[in-house]
Amino acid sequence: MQFASDNWAGAAPEIVDAIVAEAARSGEAYGGSRIDKAVAARFSEIFERDVAVFFVATGSAANALAMAAVNRPGGVILCHADCHMVEGECGGVEYLTGGARLLGLPGAGGQIDSAKLEAAIKGLTPPSEHGGRAMAVSITQQTEAGTVYPLDAIRRIAAIAKANGLPLHMDGARFANALAHLGASPAEMTWKAGVDMLSFGATKNGCIAAEALVFFDPAMASDAPFLRKRAGQLFSKSRFLAAQFDAYLHGGLWLDLARRSNAIADRMRAGLANAKNAREAWPTSGNEVFAVLKKVDAARLRGAGAAFHDWALPDGSGLDLADDEGVVRFVAAFTTREDDVDAFLKALG
Repeated sequence: MQFASDNWAGAAPEIVDAIVAEAARSGEAYGGSRIDKAVAARFSEIFERDVAVFFVATGSAANALAMAAVNRPGGVILCHADCHMVEGECGGVEYLTGGARLLGLPGAGGQIDSAKLEAAIKGLTPPSEHGGRAMAVSITQQTEAGTVYPLDAIRRIAAIAKANGLPLHMDGARFANALAHLGASPAEMTWKAGVDMLSFGATKNGCIAAEALVFFDPAMASDAPFLRKRAGQLFSKSRFLAAQFDAYLHGGLWLDLARRSNAIADRMRAGLANAKNAREAWPTSGNEVFAVLKKVDAARLRGAGAAFHDWALPDGSGLDLADDEGVVRFVAAFTTREDDVDAFLKALG
């Protein structure tokens, strides 16, 4: 009963097979191989336009390099207060940008409140050598609270960013899960909605240390090769990352895996809706579920072999917890089985 994180999951067999097949071949190093070039072209096909794509090992690296590529002295990045760049990357963005500042904004469900975004930008206008200047906007899809921005919300934030001359970045650590939930195309959820840069996550959804930074205007990526090299993210055998993406994108495997984990999460949501001693903390989509449990029940379930994390209340949750209650997070991976959910619900009682 493993619901701690999709990072705990193994790799999809198709991904492993692709690595094994590539291991039997040789290829030009540092992104010059046949498969590196073919996969870069495949990204352009998926997103329905020419893109610049850079393979990296972690989502944190993709996020930090995206911000470094558009950084300016005194730069301020506007993002949600609970986002991964703020809460989970140990100052990596600040470090790789050479001192950009993250300004965390409020918003229910992990989604930036557009009015607060406008107010924050106004507070940095005109730029000041004391307070800095707005440099970029970043959103997370799906969010740290397990919600998914609808397309109109992305467009609304993008319009604010564009009106102020700011690029919009999307942290897509669970990009496939959000896309599968919305039923949109990759283009519709990104550049057609106004997104300029994307951290394209794959590790959580079946790959092994394979992420990509995508620029929807290749002209924005002029500094990215140098930044990636300087950050230690240019791999001599990058074709092994490319091989993973080749299998991941082939035949829609990436979306099939995401639909599988989303469906398992839906099973957990349905079970919690019928439970007498637990409740869903707030509405979620994709493959994350947040629930309110009594602390004694959480301890009992862990003793029965269930793995899940305690979770701090996010901004705007509106939850009123009793002293003996807490919020926990369940994450369904592509490897999570229906039997795992059923066994958990049975143990829950």
